Amino acid sequence: MTELAQVPVTVLKGVGDALAEKLAKVGLENLQDILFHLPLRYQDRTRVVPIGALRPGQDAVVEGTVTGADVVMGKRRSLLVRLHDGTGALSLRFYHFSNAQKEGLKRGTQLRCYGEARPGASGLEIYHPEYRALNGEEPAPVEQTLTPIYPTTEGLTQQRLRQLSQLALARLGPESLPDWLPEELARDYRLGPLDEAIRYLHRPPPDADLDELAEGQHWAQHRLAFEELLTHQLSLQRLRETQRAQQAPQLPPAKKLPQRYLANLGFTPTGAQQRVGAEIAYDLAQPEPMLRLVQGDVGAGKTVVAALAALQALEAGYQVALMAPTEILAEQHFLNFSKWLQPLGIEVAWLAGKLKGKARAAALEQIAAGTPMVVGTHALFQDEVQFKRLALVIIDEQHRFGVQQRLALRKKGIDGRLSPHQLIMTATPIPRTLAMSAYADLDTSILDELPPGVRR
Repeated sequence: MTELAQVPVTVLKGVGDALAEKLAKVGLENLQDILFHLPLRYQDRTRVVPIGALRPGQDAVVEGTVTGADVVMGKRRSLLVRLHDGTGALSLRFYHFSNAQKEGLKRGTQLRCYGEARPGASGLEIYHPEYRALNGEEPAPVEQTLTPIYPTTEGLTQQRLRQLSQLALARLGPESLPDWLPEELARDYRLGPLDEAIRYLHRPPPDADLDELAEGQHWAQHRLAFEELLTHQLSLQRLRETQRAQQAPQLPPAKKLPQRYLANLGFTPTGAQQRVGAEIAYDLAQPEPMLRLVQGDVGAGKTVVAALAALQALEAGYQVALMAPTEILAEQHFLNFSKWLQPLGIEVAWLAGKLKGKARAAALEQIAAGTPMVVGTHALFQDEVQFKRLALVIIDEQHRFGVQQRLALRKKGIDGRLSPHQLIMTATPIPRTLAMSAYADLDTSILDELPPGVRR
């Protein structure tokens, strides 16, 4: 059986070039795309609700006979249609309508409508309901499944998306989509077959639990979420392997600068700072690039740990760059590192987007000439910024700096050949499960101890 990823949407009945172009705008180019374009929510159109049983705010299917249709003038001109079914009466209100529509809703017409019942001037009303006339003596069948509501774009109606998903589902079989989960993994986690999960989510049966679906707790949703998270983690692991395969400058443990820095600091690092500092020092001495995330509350001393890492690179004769997401935060780091490093005879350069003209040109010249410590914003990683011997990049607030940016740092390394080590700091608490999925390309260290006198 042909994999549906290889079948373009144009094979479906009614899909020409114009519709294919609209579908492409929301990323739907083949039948696999259609099947993975899952509903946002569902409507229950599987039963007809008596008008007398309707409650305000309820979405429902109702049937009745038109007893009147009049154009009324209020703040806005509208068509008001009265509908009776023997248990009660309901108004249908249309603000946009044509004469032909008005004629089609004449007295005595049998209608089936769907919409949200709202309190109105004369009882419950439904604004712009979906409706159709009922003809013949036999009752028209109701929907056999819950009605899906899809993410859409201009020019793509819900009705059209339902038709397309129905046509794609007709071609869905056990072999038409690649199922990457090994059987033993699916069995261990009690995950059902992929094709059954997709079929269920597009057309849930009438007895499906709407609350369970709305909360993402159904087994079919778990099946797809598990695969998506696993794929994401594997892709990050592959990126990690790609990074680890690169070479980085080996930075031996520093013997002089850290002692002088700590003596000037005036306090002893906490046990957590010493532990995390040792983890970083070990990584920096390796020939492959460090990729380490340090998480700690505000006040936990992440910057002191970063300074110790910087000194290891600086003592070995290399450059260090520290980048922050905002100019205010970057300026704070510049002031701190200047205060700490200048007594040690280490020059600190500054570069931010607001630096213009001669000042910017001078900063760029400093960095290219090899100024040891460079602090700034994202401006540090623009193409025009050239480092001489960059061995360590410290990034404050990881969530502003993604995987692709981390990968791009390699070209800032020595001769574009030695990739700089990366130390990333965040104050955002990261649960272990999130760290495993969102930061799978990073090692994680946690500063779980506050210095004396600092309150949580």
